[in-house]
Amino acid sequence: MENLNLIYPELFIGISMLILLLVGVFKKNSFNLVSKFTSLTLLAAIPMVYINDSVSAKLFGDNYLIDGLSSFLKILILGSSAFVLSFSNQYIKDTKINQFEYPILIIAATLGMFVMVSSNNLIGLYLGIELQSLSLYVLAALNRDSVKSTEAGVKYFVLGALSSGLLLYGCSLIYGFTGSTNYYTIATNFDSHNIALLFGLVFILVGLAFKISAVPFHMWTPDVYEGAPTSVTAFFALAPKVAGFGAIIRILYVAFGNVFHEWQTILIFISVASMILGAVAAIGQTNIKRLMAYSSISHMGYGLAGLATGINEGVSASILYIFLYVVMNIGSFVCIIIMKRKNIYLENIRDLSGLSKNHPVIAFSFTVILFSLAGIPPLAGFFAKFYIFMAVVKANLFALAIIGLIASVISAFYYLRIIKIIYFDPEQEKFDPITSNGIRVSLAFSTLLVLFYFLNPSILNYFVTIAAKAIQ
Repeated sequence: MENLNLIYPELFIGISMLILLLVGVFKKNSFNLVSKFTSLTLLAAIPMVYINDSVSAKLFGDNYLIDGLSSFLKILILGSSAFVLSFSNQYIKDTKINQFEYPILIIAATLGMFVMVSSNNLIGLYLGIELQSLSLYVLAALNRDSVKSTEAGVKYFVLGALSSGLLLYGCSLIYGFTGSTNYYTIATNFDSHNIALLFGLVFILVGLAFKISAVPFHMWTPDVYEGAPTSVTAFFALAPKVAGFGAIIRILYVAFGNVFHEWQTILIFISVASMILGAVAAIGQTNIKRLMAYSSISHMGYGLAGLATGINEGVSASILYIFLYVVMNIGSFVCIIIMKRKNIYLENIRDLSGLSKNHPVIAFSFTVILFSLAGIPPLAGFFAKFYIFMAVVKANLFALAIIGLIASVISAFYYLRIIKIIYFDPEQEKFDPITSNGIRVSLAFSTLLVLFYFLNPSILNYFVTIAAKAIQ
């Protein structure tokens, strides 16, 4: 087949997944082996994707796109998945969920995300979402000995099935009135005066908003983040967000670009609601995973604010924002996984008391990342928000910019509260020593990139610009 080499990453991941599944089935106690080879597979796929970074091609009858946007997001998905496997290895063993299915489900979800960001067809989008979601349902409930984990899995499954149903109904409406599921054809045949088509658009947005934990479809997020194993929560907070954003960008700007004003209002509402609720609801939280859930909701609001502008600068800002959000969250969840005393993993924010005295390096890294999440200059998080606000102002959405700034100030409170606990509260017993190199590497990577991004932001901005131009 012509241009089959362009989907080598998908083929490589899919075949590797099947081989690793067979290894896991026929070899006892194969977790370590399968986990290592899964990590190698994810890392090996990165240069395969990167080769196609400057390529723009349409495959399978214009239903599958390889371009700058898909390549950039795929590299981000692969990197975040590999980091999760790397820094959570010890946690998985300690919590006795070291089953070979764990890395297999990670790589299956990754393949689903690949389909999501490259799909130029509603059916392809749905298949990608379902492959990702089915893997995530099982991952959330992987710790069968924990009532919270089982509850998280069931809750996510029920609500996820509902959102998938709504998305599929929206797809059926679009197909019924345009006669196609291809984004280009939909864009050509879309009649903005047809109420049924607009309802279809709304239902699709509902399904995608659920996947990225945007208000008012965020209900599952705090409970699932808290209940799922921490390694799974980390994965939830990283790769699926990237894939969800990629799907939203593609479908809104390609399929529904002609009805920008219709969906702009919806995006602005979701963005404002996410920023405000995420900022306010996190204030009273005592569980750090639950706090990170509300933090992710708030950050998704900022990302959507960039998309609501309808201009290229806004898309670029959103892509950059999601990249830096992933980097910051890698560091955040590494610090959460480090919270272990006497082989018991802790989740209460108070357990960080006096961290600066017992573990000054970890305390410094966590502080840098929290300041960055709050948007304090000159850290990476500041530039992420700065570019978003610049795009929003350029699009004359001044009210959205003001609300975003207010929400940012409010959210800074709970980040600063954690820093206060780390540095000024009474000292507690030391955390268990770090034995994993994956934790050290992940924390160093996140801290250094967040800390020194301002020295040369043009390198990353260059790739982001290429990604954004792909949908023009």
